Amino acid sequence: MKTKKAIGIMDYGMGNLRSVAKAVERFGETTYVGDDLKKLAQVEKLILPGVGAFGDAVCELKKRNLFHLVRDAAKSGTPLLGICLGLQLFFERSQESPGVKGLGIWKGSVVKFPSPEQSRLKIPHMGWNDVSLKRQSTILAHVKEGSYFYFVHSYYAQPSERKLILGETNYGITFPSILGSATTFAVQFHPEKSQRAGLQILKNFIGL
Repeated sequence: MKTKKAIGIMDYGMGNLRSVAKAVERFGETTYVGDDLKKLAQVEKLILPGVGAFGDAVCELKKRNLFHLVRDAAKSGTPLLGICLGLQLFFERSQESPGVKGLGIWKGSVVKFPSPEQSRLKIPHMGWNDVSLKRQSTILAHVKEGSYFYFVHSYYAQPSERKLILGETNYGITFPSILGSATTFAVQFHPEKSQRAGLQILKNFIGL
């Protein structure tokens, strides 16, 4: 399969990759789903999805030699999209896995939502919630203010730089749900499960 103009979806054993691939393929794009370094080095854009624990994900990325590939892609300007756990991996560290270093593409940390006793809200944050848009970005073209997306997570990002925040969501506390810098973007929700608004974000990413 020719992968030069494909969208690469990185497989490191964590997450439902086919649902992301199917969503991207709806727009007529070719996808490569896997961990072959040569094929991933040839793709036009990269998506890092993920479901699971921060520390396990870092371990798997390193085991498959994908850790530095992601970092190098961000540095070189290859369009990069992190989804759910993928967003969290872009940061330096997470309370979920003390002592484990993340990709460090963005400065900051990932922290856990307040306990149910403190917030009276169930953890994980699961289901539909709206996003308040904070800055204009190509990744947000034709996405309406207050659009709803599908979330499943117990941790959220705290970036050191506020300018990274493109959208925020409230669940007891207000947290960043869409982040972006140059050609690197990330969403805390699952766009592939978020109907029209989520598909629009994937379409915008494809069109970068």
